[in-house]
Amino acid sequence: MTVVSLTDVASYLPGEPVPAAYYTEYPDAEDKLRDHPMFKIPPLRHHAAAGETNTDMIERAVQPLVERHGRDEIRGVDVLLVHSQLPDIPFVGAGTEVARRLGLRPEWLIDVANAGCASFVHMLKLARQILTTTDATTALICTAQNLAGQWFTRSEVRGLAQAAIPGDGCGVGLVTASTESPVLDVETRHLGRYAGDMTVVLDDGRRYWEAGKSQPRIGFTEDIATEVLARGNRLVPEVVMDLCGRLGVAATEIDVFITNQPNRTFLRNWREALQLPSERHLHTFDQCGNLFGAAIPITLDHAIRSQHVEDGELVVLGGFAHAGDFAGAAAIRWHGGRG
Repeated sequence: MTVVSLTDVASYLPGEPVPAAYYTEYPDAEDKLRDHPMFKIPPLRHHAAAGETNTDMIERAVQPLVERHGRDEIRGVDVLLVHSQLPDIPFVGAGTEVARRLGLRPEWLIDVANAGCASFVHMLKLARQILTTTDATTALICTAQNLAGQWFTRSEVRGLAQAAIPGDGCGVGLVTASTESPVLDVETRHLGRYAGDMTVVLDDGRRYWEAGKSQPRIGFTEDIATEVLARGNRLVPEVVMDLCGRLGVAATEIDVFITNQPNRTFLRNWREALQLPSERHLHTFDQCGNLFGAAIPITLDHAIRSQHVEDGELVVLGGFAHAGDFAGAAAIRWHGGRG
């Protein structure tokens, strides 16, 4: 069977860090969720600039891969998978524009609309499947998050508790048919029973695409937030432990654990459930906030560049999406083919 590796990752954060005061000085006194553990504010986050598109961020995130592997290697990828948290225009995903900007001519080009905050794990599984069952040998997987500076900064939303948590950024991965850093296994679950629990609300009752003046927001209530917190606490440790069980290792043997990062509560509860010390569960929440699907590759890139990931270590990526309609985990032996 073909061995597939997550050979490299790279990332991009837009603009200068935005402090918490940008939101705390603009409060909505009637928001009952302000003290809920789902919405504890990070000190910093980044915002995409006005007019900065998903494709702009992906193009900038890919540049370190071009510098390290050569333009011809990146242009020659067989598979391009793209997840955009907030599509730039209706109908058309970002994938074809990414291909045009980067000069790619992939045989496989898929805009992945689902899996949200765990989309990097989902796309890693898709890339692995394609590379092991076709003639394709290389894939580029990209996840762009641009909600923070465009959705949560509007006048009717900025004062809500939900607005101060997200940050913008983009993470990308190069996947190859090689033994460089083998993907040992991937566990994913599509949980349709939770579909629809995350909603978009407009005060005038219109649909988001209909003309009107009210500004859309995420439909969090205290009950829904509490349910999502309990659900997320359970889902991520479950998929990670099932993955480790198939690999024949204990969760405590994970050397580097990287997840999506909705808030500090999830981060603490996940590592405690897996009995991992905090120094092995890496995150960028305090610097970047909730990066949605971009959190996993951005944090992995930062961890590698800061030398927190060593050759031969077992790296596990995990997370859940939306209100729990997807959960997944992937295990990688970092640079496992070396030496």
